[in-house]
Amino acid sequence: MNGINGAQTARTPGRGHGGGRTVVIGGGIAGLAAAHRLAAAGARVTLLEATTRLGGKLEAGELAGAPVDLGAESMLARRPEAVELARAVGLADRLQPPATATAAVWTRDALRPMPKGHVMGVPGDAAALTGLLSAEGTARIAAEGDLPPLDPDRIGDDVAVGELVAARLGREVVDRLVEPLLGGVYAGDAYRISLRAAVPKLYEEARRHPSLTEAVRAVQRAAAGASGPAFMGIAGGIGALPGAVADAVTALGGEIRLDAPVHELTRTASGWRVRSGAELIEAESVVLAAPAWSASELLARLAPAASAELAAVEYASMALVTLAYRRADAEAVLPAGSGFLVPPVDGRTIKASTFSSRKWRWTDEGSDDLFLLRTSVGRHAEEEHLHREDAELVAASRTDLAAATGLAAAPVASVVTRWTGGLPQYPVGHLRRVERIRAAVAGLPGLAVCGAAYDGVGIPACVASAHRAADEILAAATLAYGTAGGGRE
Repeated sequence: MNGINGAQTARTPGRGHGGGRTVVIGGGIAGLAAAHRLAAAGARVTLLEATTRLGGKLEAGELAGAPVDLGAESMLARRPEAVELARAVGLADRLQPPATATAAVWTRDALRPMPKGHVMGVPGDAAALTGLLSAEGTARIAAEGDLPPLDPDRIGDDVAVGELVAARLGREVVDRLVEPLLGGVYAGDAYRISLRAAVPKLYEEARRHPSLTEAVRAVQRAAAGASGPAFMGIAGGIGALPGAVADAVTALGGEIRLDAPVHELTRTASGWRVRSGAELIEAESVVLAAPAWSASELLARLAPAASAELAAVEYASMALVTLAYRRADAEAVLPAGSGFLVPPVDGRTIKASTFSSRKWRWTDEGSDDLFLLRTSVGRHAEEEHLHREDAELVAASRTDLAAATGLAAAPVASVVTRWTGGLPQYPVGHLRRVERIRAAVAGLPGLAVCGAAYDGVGIPACVASAHRAADEILAAATLAYGTAGGGRE
């Protein structure tokens, strides 16, 4: 039975869980991962998704008969949570590393090779960015040794990535490499994004070393022993993961309901009451895996402090333009590699392009004569492009692609996918905000929160956030069950 289309009768909860229902609010990858963790532990789970589709920003689609990802297209493989979840739900044989990871930066009217030897664009030495930066820019990096040593007190509890890098290595490093790399993850502004939240290992090393380049080299040394690909995809698209997790949840006895928005949460003597439409659902516990603005509304009366913090979380919107070309037209002109990034300082419409048919082997399924690629448009506080019609975004993408690569042929098909409020922003102080939210929520027994607004926007971070929330619910239920049952095993 397909878990996204219906529900099965919930199985009897395993020992160690109190036996009451847990409602998961939100059917993105975090909500699905939480439901899977709970159901696998024997909990009775009902997942409620407000829309008619599961997966959040993971969405599989089709263009000109070929499978495509219309949302996230890869997951970090050196962090285990997402890959392990994919394996647990039967996708092990479909996991694929990129066929190529070689990329470029389109800046100063040329495609320049993506440099090596950096951490999220922050170089360990000036030579790493030779060719990408001006002579003055590389000289500025080399001159860091002339600056006073890094002051842990100045870095303090947090600092903006762009602020620290510009102060130590110059603005050109930020504008030409850090910005496009961070923009690819957060669609945000490097001069606002938290170093501690976005690049935590570099934050820690920067507090221990006298220079930023030394801190980068320390991060690189620690990662030198890592094996295997840095990223992983799924044959057919990352968008296949939500459906596989949903099927696993229903196979474990869980229930999944689509088109089921939650309008109200209420504390009761025995736990929680969840109002979805005209239905009132009694629950022992709740996992709130909704976006920050939705979670804020549901917690307004129950936890005003948490609600206010969640309401302050900003989001960036973006659009993906997916294009299908005749393979001969594309291969004749496109450079080698998986695509390119575009620094905002260059004033282009697109911020990146991925050559999907180069990056992922599975895109050839049903598309031997097609070449698939996509562009992304939109950054935080610079989203005016998103108000343009689909045809305008396609035309703007084609203009930039032609200027960057010479690809002037007309695509045989295109689709524009808009992700309004798609990416939460992690400004300086974000992790402290998350601590305050969780502290306020801790005063409501049987409630846990998870999702992209908390511990990271990548798929593994969302899954880890979900597992943390599910484990909190399971631990509380086990404690309550043991107390009520006289401590029996």
